[in-house]
Amino acid sequence: MNYTGVREVEVVVIGAGQAGLAAAFHLRRVGGVPDRDFVVLDHSPRPGGAWQFRWPTLTYDKVHGMHALPGMELTGADPRRPSSEVIGTYFDSYEQTFGLRVHRPVSVTAVREGGGGPPWTEPVGRTGSGGRTEPAGAVGRGRLLVETSEGDYATRALINATGAWDRPFWPRFPGQETFGGRQLHSSRYPGPEDFRDARVVVVGGGTSAVQQLMEVAPVAAATTWVTRRPPVFREGPFGAAQGRAAVALVEERVRQGLPPRSVVSVTGLPMTEAIRQARESGVLERLPLFERITPTGVVWDDGRIVEADVILYATGFRAAIDHLAPLRLREPGGGIRMDGTRTLRDARVHLLGYGPSASTIGANRAGRAAVGDIRRLLAEDPQPADARQAGLAGSLVS
Repeated sequence: MNYTGVREVEVVVIGAGQAGLAAAFHLRRVGGVPDRDFVVLDHSPRPGGAWQFRWPTLTYDKVHGMHALPGMELTGADPRRPSSEVIGTYFDSYEQTFGLRVHRPVSVTAVREGGGGPPWTEPVGRTGSGGRTEPAGAVGRGRLLVETSEGDYATRALINATGAWDRPFWPRFPGQETFGGRQLHSSRYPGPEDFRDARVVVVGGGTSAVQQLMEVAPVAAATTWVTRRPPVFREGPFGAAQGRAAVALVEERVRQGLPPRSVVSVTGLPMTEAIRQARESGVLERLPLFERITPTGVVWDDGRIVEADVILYATGFRAAIDHLAPLRLREPGGGIRMDGTRTLRDARVHLLGYGPSASTIGANRAGRAAVGDIRRLLAEDPQPADARQAGLAGSLVS
């Protein structure tokens, strides 16, 4: 097919956070040339992935579970500097060191079937439920068309590493629209001074909820912590065995075609000295989820009332994959079934930072695995000979 006005590449990487840069590193390592063989698109205004949007009082020494990108350690960072600055500078240096040439800011609006090649399906199968043999990858039809704010790309493989920061999850409660105070999501948390002398309700049981509550409590008039489930605080070190068990729980949901839970959600909260002190002082006394919101606060089904000026929702995020909707990758359960990083409905599409790879160390491993699968895909996809003349088409299959 002749893609008039469309740039053709072997691989498009969407997102330049931890997972996207890890994938770009491995594409570069196997011989890919940026802008010729692969392209990295990022909608953020500068390097740093989601880290660049973290609140200013989240200093680097408070960061939970930051792992270095492949091939380059993060060294000499001032632990008192904001994590957004430390990690943003690190990512910027990483892009420059490996010549990754990230295109930004670029928004991807849709990915759809582009045609331009014969149907193919991978020969290796897997045993599914009931003993059925299922294909390891769905039928492909040549290239995918990636529609973006800087023009369109036709690609033979897609690595989607868009994470979840752009899709904060807002729970819904009766009476929410009547609240006379302020409601905001933790993704827009500006720092504790914004809550001075306010009565604050914090909703959510994750790391962000705990960190932001502990910051707000000393300056607020009053704080109330509300979670759906009792929080689990993890004592002692978190070893490899516990990590594998946590990832396995997330993988099981993905295999069932259900929306994944984050890896962090099944590991519990690490019991740091700061958290221990906050529990002893009463800051981390938790209440169950309230029933409804009133103009002046929140109400429980037993009649308990808490007056509030601010409700802060630290309720997490959902995968930012709406641009993949034209490919119809979702299962009836709402999730996307995966074989490693590859979607089962389309072998050309890899999701990084989704499900089991939604952690910084998981993202690194997933980037390497995705590039390995793409090497096999390009070797087996019967594209015309003139499509293999240069770049990844040659280097990946050699």
